[in-house]
Amino acid sequence: MRMTRAILALALIAAPAVAQSGKPFTIAETGQGFSDLQEAVSSVRMGTATILIAPGVYRQCAVQQGGRITFKAVQPGTAIFEKEACEDKAALVLRGQGSAVDGLVFRGYSVSDGNGAGIRTEMGDLTVTNSMFLDSQEGILGGEPTGQKIVIDRSTFSGLGQCDQTVNCSHAIYIGSNGSVTVTNSRFERGTGGHYVKLRVPNVTITDNSFDDTAGRKTNYMIDLPDGARGSIARNTFVQGKGKENSSGLIVVAAENRTFPSAGLRIADNDARMAPGAPGNPAFVADLSHERLNLGANRLGPGIRPFETR
Repeated sequence: MRMTRAILALALIAAPAVAQSGKPFTIAETGQGFSDLQEAVSSVRMGTATILIAPGVYRQCAVQQGGRITFKAVQPGTAIFEKEACEDKAALVLRGQGSAVDGLVFRGYSVSDGNGAGIRTEMGDLTVTNSMFLDSQEGILGGEPTGQKIVIDRSTFSGLGQCDQTVNCSHAIYIGSNGSVTVTNSRFERGTGGHYVKLRVPNVTITDNSFDDTAGRKTNYMIDLPDGARGSIARNTFVQGKGKENSSGLIVVAAENRTFPSAGLRIADNDARMAPGAPGNPAFVADLSHERLNLGANRLGPGIRPFETR
């Protein structure tokens, strides 16, 4: 009997705080539960906390005004946020000292300016892992004019982007800052306009991802670095689809400005192919920086030119 009670006590200690609170949003550090996500976020104030999110479909959103908050699904992929956007922007509007998102699903975001997103990052570093962004105008959008560090890993971006709902396009990921963006081990597919990844940052790491444009429509570049960048684009796979709005290049560097140096940008060990019926003769890398890029060996299928200077 004593052994049974001891085991039960250990099980209660180890049980997720969200199960103990009985409410969908629970502060892991205190066990305090909330029915409203914004109330849970506001309770953190300038502190540090993890908000555990129970399985469910939520039409709620939140604005983080301070502190360091981790938004974490108790079971990855089962906490789904849809449609409800705060400030006509996103499910999560982040302007604290730092944020992390782990295991959440965002779907169905559309707002008046064409930038409805799962996440709008406006301040603080951001780490996103094990999350999904589905059928929205944008997946992750934002940035700030500082050395902001953004890391995206093991996440899926599907059914995102637009160029026909508003004057300006939106994209699966669109981030601008004076810091760095790292995108790894993630999947991009079924784009509905714009670019899959558009980054206005000086330092990028885009490695070990898959870009599958076979079911895309009205899409543009796989990776757009419109202001130039340094860093690495490596070990990614690309399939160029047939429903392109702009099929001229897969990776395009400094198409709009030469704000950031691009010399030494490493593009190597990638694999790129054309889907049946895809418009032929795109450049794998189209460079408008006129700097010396570091182009290594890339495996390119028929109909893809390795490099073009524009």
